[in-house]
Amino acid sequence: MTKEVNLLANYPKTKRNLDERSSSKTEADRAVARQFGKEFFDGDRNHGYGGFNYHPRFWQPVIPTFQEYWGLDANSSVLDVGCAKGFMIYDLAELIPGITVKGIDISEYAIANAMEDMKPHVSVANATQLPFEGDSFDVVISINTIHNLEREECGKALQEIERVSRGKSFITVDAYRNAEEQARMEAWNLTAKTIMSVEDWITFFAEVGYTGDYYWFIP
Repeated sequence: MTKEVNLLANYPKTKRNLDERSSSKTEADRAVARQFGKEFFDGDRNHGYGGFNYHPRFWQPVIPTFQEYWGLDANSSVLDVGCAKGFMIYDLAELIPGITVKGIDISEYAIANAMEDMKPHVSVANATQLPFEGDSFDVVISINTIHNLEREECGKALQEIERVSRGKSFITVDAYRNAEEQARMEAWNLTAKTIMSVEDWITFFAEVGYTGDYYWFIP
């Protein structure tokens, strides 16, 4: 049964200048960002992160929430769909010694530049076709990733998360609750191709058979 739950409550909040970002982003910028290459991660700020580097202050406060919510221990296995350079699974492995972690990402650049300790555990793959057997992982996590796919592919990715998980999963997606939030989201968005209202996402989850937990990214 799907459930809305904010498992990222302890992720540090960043101050965002929405007006500045909205006015500076162009369709050309979005086209570059959606290649998910060097420009997106470590290039100009208009094309993405403007430098995507590891810092323990981001995910280490979140890992205890994951650990408590799912009862993670050394015998657990976790897949990160959209792992980028592997920061989250690195902190999982650091804070829960012995845990099995895997990550996939569409970006060849991100995987090639993953954290050294994580390179044996990450691979290039599409969320619509996860390279794992069914029921391979105790938990599957996907943070701000599947909305980067077109609607039909987004549904396939959710079904893949269902297939490879043993019943526990958590995703976050771009969403809005009213017209004001929708306008801000559409102006803020750089990479997402599927953005829906909270209500439409919940309906969509039911349509494609996604039964895991979820939360929203709303700028």
